[in-house]
Amino acid sequence: MEKLTVKDVDLKGKKVIMRVDFNVPLKDGKITDETRIKAALSTIEYVLEKGAKVILLSHLGRPKGEKKPEFSLKPVADRLNEILNSNVYFVDETRGEKVEKAVSELKDGEVLLIENTRFEKGETKNDPELAKYWASLADIHVNDAFGTAHRAHASNVGIAEYIPSVAGFLMKKEIEFLKKAVENPEKPYVVILGGAKVSDKIGVINNLLNNADRILIGGAMMFTFLKALGKKVGSSLVEEDKLDVAKEILDNAKAKGVEIVLPVDAVIAQKIEAGVEKKTVKMDDGISEGWMGLDIGPETVSLFKDKISDAKTIVWNGPMGVFEIDDFSEGTKEVAKAIAEVTKKGCTSIIGGGDSAAAAEKFGLANEFSHVSTGGGASLELLEGKELPGIASITEKKN
Repeated sequence: MEKLTVKDVDLKGKKVIMRVDFNVPLKDGKITDETRIKAALSTIEYVLEKGAKVILLSHLGRPKGEKKPEFSLKPVADRLNEILNSNVYFVDETRGEKVEKAVSELKDGEVLLIENTRFEKGETKNDPELAKYWASLADIHVNDAFGTAHRAHASNVGIAEYIPSVAGFLMKKEIEFLKKAVENPEKPYVVILGGAKVSDKIGVINNLLNNADRILIGGAMMFTFLKALGKKVGSSLVEEDKLDVAKEILDNAKAKGVEIVLPVDAVIAQKIEAGVEKKTVKMDDGISEGWMGLDIGPETVSLFKDKISDAKTIVWNGPMGVFEIDDFSEGTKEVAKAIAEVTKKGCTSIIGGGDSAAAAEKFGLANEFSHVSTGGGASLELLEGKELPGIASITEKKN
């Protein structure tokens, strides 16, 4: 079923309460990455153009239901005020007289950002009383926070119980791209998985075995697979309790005719630090004790490039190595470049949020892909085939 979007409702003169994802990194009170703010702008601007008043809700960090100044959304409000051609007001409360006064004074085409929703204990518990209160401030709820779509919270799922809820443009785009990859990908469909743990990706891999043609595995999780195959992995990160699971995945893939491609070489060092001695070893020779794999090696990069070259759909989730340190970033960078290349030839490429999105940003490639997801956890759960509460709560289109 299709979901209603902001384009399907009359917004003129309406009060719109919009859940956005402004969970941005802050350092000394300054925003260090504005990606999430920029991602929400098209929906905010559209609603303002249509003559509505906009009340914004977002969380920031994990204040665990307490008011903590370091998690205040004030810097976000200030930045938003600079970017938007509208007045942006901020209220340092989540409910009460101050909030109600600010809402009542809001004019059409103006914006009010309410303080961090997670200063409320009831936010993450989807407390009905809190949800009802926020809903009472507005006529329509717009859910544009894909990053929290896998959570049933008061500000996304809760409010939708009391007033009509529609998807923003970002939410709509996320659903379209990821659902297509899950339900109807153009073939060959290649999935590239990295990151630290196999345990985070078991559900995803098992679901992908139903429709992917190839799964390329890098990052620290590769060592759990390699060890399961009897390779020597030295002091590399291994989930010992997942060796059987890794073996089972490899067997299932074989039975289903899905090609799982594991690294043939690795860049190793004795410490995860810049400037340390590093060397490249073949996985057939193994890694000595005291050394650990921190990136895929050059032969693996060539192998992966070859496996990516004819793809028509690519989903990439998780870096190939410790890309934050330049010494171990080559594998991630080269794979990202290879994905960008096939995208130019018409392949649909989806970067699944989190560290992969940060890597794409670091290498200046974020604009080269079809879609960079704003939600790591949410995109993983969608790829797992799960129904996300934050999407399920949006009103369905009636045929």
